[in-house]
Amino acid sequence: MGTIQEKPSVASSSSVGSTVVNEIRQTPILALIIFVPVVILLERFSPEAHTLLFVMSVLAIIPLAALLSRATEAVAAKTGDAVGGLLNATLGNLTELVISLAALQAGQYLLVKASIAGAIVTNTLFMLGGAFLFGGLKYHLQEFNRINARFQACLLFLATIAVLVPSLISEVDQPPALTVSQKLSLGLAIILIVVYALGMLFSLRTHRELFASVSHAEEHEKLWPVKLSIVMLVVVTLLVALVSEIFVGSVQVAAEQLGMTPAFVGFIVVALVGAAAEMTTAFSAARANRLDLSVGVALGSAVQIALFVAPILVLVSYFIGPEPMTLQFWRGAVTMMVVAAMAAALLSNGGRGAWYAGVMALALYAIFAFTLFVLPPATPS
Repeated sequence: MGTIQEKPSVASSSSVGSTVVNEIRQTPILALIIFVPVVILLERFSPEAHTLLFVMSVLAIIPLAALLSRATEAVAAKTGDAVGGLLNATLGNLTELVISLAALQAGQYLLVKASIAGAIVTNTLFMLGGAFLFGGLKYHLQEFNRINARFQACLLFLATIAVLVPSLISEVDQPPALTVSQKLSLGLAIILIVVYALGMLFSLRTHRELFASVSHAEEHEKLWPVKLSIVMLVVVTLLVALVSEIFVGSVQVAAEQLGMTPAFVGFIVVALVGAAAEMTTAFSAARANRLDLSVGVALGSAVQIALFVAPILVLVSYFIGPEPMTLQFWRGAVTMMVVAAMAAALLSNGGRGAWYAGVMALALYAIFAFTLFVLPPATPS
């Protein structure tokens, strides 16, 4: 009887091994997983090699993002695209949160604010535009639930107005004292968190029938079991957090050596690396004709950063930062966030996606990135 009971275990181990091998064959980018232990060991034995650590941490996050994407897709297939999009946005934004917390503790408020603004713009324009482009190159026209998309776009616009207010009061009459901005930012942070919580209640409980998916996934791709997916989500998220801390510790010195400004690093580099997990999911979902999931991940992630991550950072700064952080951004960042929110509303208004809509969103993102690279803000808040 003992030998009979051992056979399923052996078969199970063999099945897991073959699954891993097949995953690497189907997704060659997963071979970069070797950089995860490499960057951890490099940080331990050669912590002064900042540029090398910066490059290695970026390479390590890429396969982790792919694994996070595959696990999230399997869970989303069981829970629905709305909850799946929320789950992926939550886990994906953990990277931005870890990076921002490390920078916050070091007093690098410019990097924190640039990463917040950059994450909102990157998710709204780059991720959404890329999903429209990749999906549109395979399908002539794709449909998605425009009620859900417009709801997310409205929440994003509300958040950008909350960020705009502290920045505007510094431009009129007598600039207020720092304590006034801190009190205003604290109150706005609490309001945004309440709005976000009520928004989740509205979309997932009281009116969830309005947010049903209208697109259909292709069924040829074999999904992971739910239990395996949940375990992978937990393990990979922890690894992403660990590698992100190494990334934060090396990014500033590496940026100086590579000729990049703190604003560009936070707005573009940190935002792109932090959103790698969600991008993988959004792009692959669009290629599988699941544009609802792509839109939910892109706009849901941007909304979560604006209504939850940014306010949480304001609250946490009272405990771990050198001084309380405000929601006062420099004018260029505010302008870009407002324009990105308006672009999201326009792109999601019709409930249909095509490849050229993605081109326009990506072009707008390229304009912002090139502007920051060539002409960084002189006196950011």
